[in-house]
Amino acid sequence: MATTGNATPLISLDAVVLDTETTGLDPSKARIVEIGRVPLKGGRLVESAGQRQLVNPGLPIPDATTRIHKIDDVMVADAPGFAAVWPDLATAMSGAILIGHTLGFDLAVLKRECERAGLKWTAPRTLDTRLLAQVAEPRLGGYTLEHLASWLGVTVEGRHSAVGDAILTAKIFLALLPKLRAGNIRTLAEAEKACLALTGVLDEQHRAGWEDAVAAPHTRAEASLARIDAYPYRHRVADVMSVPVKFVAGDSMLGDALNRMAREKISSLLVGPAGAAPDAPLRVRDTGILTERDMLRVLSEHGAAALGRTVAEFASKPLASLPSAAFVYRALGRMSRLKLRHLAVEDDNGNVCGMVTSRDLLRLRAQEAAILGDALDDADDIQALGAAWARLPQMAAGLVAEGVNARDIAAVISRELGALTRRAGVLAERKMLADGERAPPCAFALCVLGSAGRGESLLAMDQDNAIVFAEGDPGSANDNWFARFGGIVADILHEVGVPYCTGGVMGKNEAWRGSTATWRARVATWVTRAKPEDLLSVDIFFDLLAVYGEARLANEIWRAGFDAAQNNASFAKLLAETAGQAPQSFTVLGGIRTEDGRIDLKRAGLFNLVTTARVLAIRHHVLERATPARLAGVAALGRSENDIESLVRAQADFLDFILSQQLADIADGQPPGSKVEVKGLSRPARARLRAALDAVGVLDTLTRDLLF
Repeated sequence: MATTGNATPLISLDAVVLDTETTGLDPSKARIVEIGRVPLKGGRLVESAGQRQLVNPGLPIPDATTRIHKIDDVMVADAPGFAAVWPDLATAMSGAILIGHTLGFDLAVLKRECERAGLKWTAPRTLDTRLLAQVAEPRLGGYTLEHLASWLGVTVEGRHSAVGDAILTAKIFLALLPKLRAGNIRTLAEAEKACLALTGVLDEQHRAGWEDAVAAPHTRAEASLARIDAYPYRHRVADVMSVPVKFVAGDSMLGDALNRMAREKISSLLVGPAGAAPDAPLRVRDTGILTERDMLRVLSEHGAAALGRTVAEFASKPLASLPSAAFVYRALGRMSRLKLRHLAVEDDNGNVCGMVTSRDLLRLRAQEAAILGDALDDADDIQALGAAWARLPQMAAGLVAEGVNARDIAAVISRELGALTRRAGVLAERKMLADGERAPPCAFALCVLGSAGRGESLLAMDQDNAIVFAEGDPGSANDNWFARFGGIVADILHEVGVPYCTGGVMGKNEAWRGSTATWRARVATWVTRAKPEDLLSVDIFFDLLAVYGEARLANEIWRAGFDAAQNNASFAKLLAETAGQAPQSFTVLGGIRTEDGRIDLKRAGLFNLVTTARVLAIRHHVLERATPARLAGVAALGRSENDIESLVRAQADFLDFILSQQLADIADGQPPGSKVEVKGLSRPARARLRAALDAVGVLDTLTRDLLF
């Protein structure tokens, strides 16, 4: 099994669930008579793979314990001793999380057995369902397997047989996950951290001679990610694609296409609709591809006679593609997964705008660059999606080690959040079809907003999404379909580790779902509102970015929003007022103001900075999403250039500080946030922080100067 990292969601664990039956309850003297184990693979219980192993303890089994587990001396007479069964068990446990109920006892007995046999004992990484249950519900009347099974509605079968108890423990673990998730415990490290807080229980177990049932979250660096080639994470597909695109109409002859490929020394041709004009835009969904390999296959199968047939008969469809704004590592991952040498590049409107080939990417020499690869796009269920998403902090840590700045890393994280949302949309459609629902009733776009839309997400995030569909009034059949769709998308994202938006900015909610006509009317209403309280969360609409479906629908209403607000200083002023005042960042004596040793850099710096850039972009019709690009657009007006340059630097510094703290907190088993510990910063780092906080002190003045 693969090694599991700190950020692995509990729903996606690779684990071995273990139970032992012994000769007694004193861990210093008890000997093992039976071992039962069952695997969890990617968070799924594989009950059929459960294994039972009897063990000869080398001494008589007391009658009192036989009455409990029904194992006597006769049953184990021909069974192997512990030393013989240990290698197989150790192999099964290697790289996996070990899960058990009151696991500290089992660990103590296993350790003593290894010591007696002269075998090496390495403490595994563990989770104990007894501790997890107390974390989830501290007021439960008892924490035996029977108590927990009754509480969670799990059927009890095969009690006091090792494999039966292992299977029961596994089912209880899985049933606990929603309750832990409700308490914001989603990852392995967060579960470990929460269990370590149960000091009274742990002390009692330690006094009984048990081993520690949980240890501090592992803080070692992920070796496989310590060094990676950062180029594919800094550059977009648009930077390496070939243009112009070479294509032929579908009714062209194969022989003519072959001659053209030889004459122009190209390895592929895109195949458009029959009769398509040379300068006509090519929709990705209507386009095929014909490669050198395709030509060889056709000639081998059909001979020279095929040269007189049309290219449309032999073109490969659908055409694999990526958006032009995707990072290069996504192209590496997709081409590797699909075993392709050619990948189309599409613009915001779904038209082919370039091609990427394996030759274009050879120079990158970045085998590790596809760390996420197409894992998100290839996930077929929530468990696989969660396992892929768990790689994100590892990727970010690797890029930090490589010297990549947080702004570039935020762009990568945002693209992956978009990919996660897109895949949630695919899985939601599948679920609806499986449940007997119809296919999407009309064209639509699933979108992200806020930091994901701006390309500025870090590792602490919640959902901000919206749905735009082609037609249908509020409450219509179409609207109801997309309400259900949005609800499933939100549930998937929540389970994977992107929590529901506390402000309700999700496509499942009517305010963030609608037809293009509904959205246009909604935007027009926003622009004419008179009260700031009516505009809460409205500003992030201007960060809207489509990640699934027909992007043109989202692009049209996004642009319509800017058009409606153009030159409307009153609307921009109201949006600025909704942000409120940033808290004072410095004490009376000039020190950095903290709470419990930390400063919330989102509230103290980023929030108002991002809001100002967005408001000014709306006011001056700067059609950009990213904060630096918006500020650059405003600076192009020729005003306050020095202040704006300082704000761009400040945003980069805030992101650097927050990301570093988030990675440290994740390693420590704490949920990532935006609060940064000031005491641990070096003197130069503190100077940078002070300069960044000083820079945002001009925001109110800058907003007043540039709104009119």
